[in-house]
Amino acid sequence: MATALLFACGQKQPRQEAIVYPETAKTDSFHVYYGDTVAEPYAWLENDTSAETKEWVAAQNKVTQDYLAKIPFRENLKNRLTELANYEKIGVPFIEKGKYYFFKNDGLQNQSVLYVKNTLDGEAQVLLDPNKLSDDGTVALKGIKFSRDGKYMSYAISRSGSDWEEIYVMDLATRSLTQDKIEWAKFSSVSWCGNGFFYSAYDAPKKGKEFSNVNEYHKIFYHKIGTAQRADKLFYENKNYPKRFYSSSVPEEENAVFVYEGGAALGNRLFVQSFKLKVKKISPEPSSEEGIMICPFHIAESPSMMEIASDDSYDYTVVDMIGDTFYVLTNYKAPKYKLMKGDIANPKIENWTDVIPESENVLLSAGFTNGKMIVSYDKDASVRSYVYSVDGKREREIEFPTFGTASFSYDKKEKEIFYAFTSFTYPTTIFKYDIEANKSEKYIEPKVKFNPEDYTTEQLFYTSKDGTRVPMFLVYKKGLKKNGKNPTLLYGYGGFNISLRPSFSTFRLPFIENGGIYVMANLRGGGEYGEEWHIAGTKMNKQNVFDDFIAAAEFLVKEKYTSAEHLAINGGSNGGLLVGAVTNQRPDLFRVAIPEVGVMDMLRYHLFTIGWNWASDYGRSDDSQEMYRYLKAYSPLHNIKNDGTPYPAILITTADHDDRVVPAHSFKYAAQLQASNTGDAPKLIRIDTKAGHGGGKPITKVIEEETDVYSFIMWNLGMKFK
Repeated sequence: MATALLFACGQKQPRQEAIVYPETAKTDSFHVYYGDTVAEPYAWLENDTSAETKEWVAAQNKVTQDYLAKIPFRENLKNRLTELANYEKIGVPFIEKGKYYFFKNDGLQNQSVLYVKNTLDGEAQVLLDPNKLSDDGTVALKGIKFSRDGKYMSYAISRSGSDWEEIYVMDLATRSLTQDKIEWAKFSSVSWCGNGFFYSAYDAPKKGKEFSNVNEYHKIFYHKIGTAQRADKLFYENKNYPKRFYSSSVPEEENAVFVYEGGAALGNRLFVQSFKLKVKKISPEPSSEEGIMICPFHIAESPSMMEIASDDSYDYTVVDMIGDTFYVLTNYKAPKYKLMKGDIANPKIENWTDVIPESENVLLSAGFTNGKMIVSYDKDASVRSYVYSVDGKREREIEFPTFGTASFSYDKKEKEIFYAFTSFTYPTTIFKYDIEANKSEKYIEPKVKFNPEDYTTEQLFYTSKDGTRVPMFLVYKKGLKKNGKNPTLLYGYGGFNISLRPSFSTFRLPFIENGGIYVMANLRGGGEYGEEWHIAGTKMNKQNVFDDFIAAAEFLVKEKYTSAEHLAINGGSNGGLLVGAVTNQRPDLFRVAIPEVGVMDMLRYHLFTIGWNWASDYGRSDDSQEMYRYLKAYSPLHNIKNDGTPYPAILITTADHDDRVVPAHSFKYAAQLQASNTGDAPKLIRIDTKAGHGGGKPITKVIEEETDVYSFIMWNLGMKFK
């Protein structure tokens, strides 16, 4: 049996009994790469539905929960996290056919509820309560979409955190469900058109392998209201590319359908099929009298899809269509993005023209409202928003309370504009914006049981290993002393063109309340400074991401915010890979490491569910010998030291229904850690049940997980909890 002892720093704590880890069986499995034989002793854990794996999971969870139960302040921390989370949260209102819709959570509801009002100041009525879809809150609402005539609302749900979705339809007049039901949708938009909608789905997976087998042959279907799914029309597929994604969008005028193909490179290809609706009543067949195409059956039977942007190293997103002019947000020959427009009669990219050219900051979004455009940029990982004329001239800035993140709700046919604003110590607040007066007023302000005036947020810039200037945000209580002894939690991601921006979370507050510093580093691989910043953290440049994170830690130590003995690191998914990699590379620099739902096996990640989609960022072990060696050199699973080098205290988190980063990554990583000679600090794994990659998790499960994670961090940093 492998054992470990718990040691804590910074305060006198009782020495805990040695941890006896579950015995993990080893096999003689191996894989050969370019003549190299790589042992895979824990490959059997990839079978997530086997009885042996389930027994291993139960044994690991028992050891972890026994350890966490001995942390004296764990229950008090859970109470404080519950108290902080218990406040009313309201989403940005949006308008559909003259009615106002919004999501609201009373405080500790597992899922937010969809409400509707006839007027802005009218009485709110419940339209859809996802909490009634399951007893334990593990059925989550993933998205809603209204039909253009206002008769129906489609909504998608997921179960137990899985990426698989089911789509249902509500008759808004009666607020009852129709007979329509779609299964095995995944990574799907819903695009209403006529008397039905487009959606994306896979064939039904093999029973028992729903959450692990590779996903192939994504297709777009059209579903007509009132029919069974088996009657749905196959609208688009490409059998030449089984490992790609396909989605659709239909403009309000319903005069075209755009199709996106992604998953092969950093961007996507864009197709269009134009058609016209000239009859009031939609019928399932083309009208012989009119001689026109009816959405969408004629097209499905005689597709004439036109590829209008073929270079999938770039992103193309159709943001709106006015008449025959469509508007595209793209980084085509513009790493920081620009807004272009094209004519549906001559839609290929060589005929597009610039509306808003590329500028020094990253263009995030653009949308039409009241004869103007609301345009948002990313400046140093913070959102700046402006009013533009429709021909692309900047008119004025929308002033925000501080640096942070804003998201808008507007419609080109409606006058009212709402937006949500949030920052680290600024709870998400809803504003109503008067575009003519350029004035914002608070519409809904949450009441959280903490005083934001007690805290400070600052943005600093530090220098990475190769001289690159990288931003970071620090949040802490006022009066902090830079004495090198402050408990600090450093968070990062660094991948897939995803930008980290300021946002509010009650779960960080107890850590900060008790003297901690929360730090978020904006690493390369993200999208904070455009596509060049992203590419600088991909494939053979991935080490830049780890160097940026290590440099962030070294900066915090050098500037005496903290020290290695007081520093914890955290990241999820691609950020879990980050934590695993830098822990192997610099175990001396951190006291605690929390890799959540991480990609830990860089040699085999592409063989599960949609892992193949990450190759544009990571590269694959079967690409070339050079790529294989690069991946193996930092793969968290394959670089755990076994020579007595002390590692930080590590708590790995994953979940049994994670079908994005399958739990086998974390299972094998935990088994290898526990079997290696990495010192006495604990090496534990927490495996959630009826949960997935993180999305749609009920608040009860979120609080339980955050309690365990922060208890582990604070205990191993030697913190006291008040």
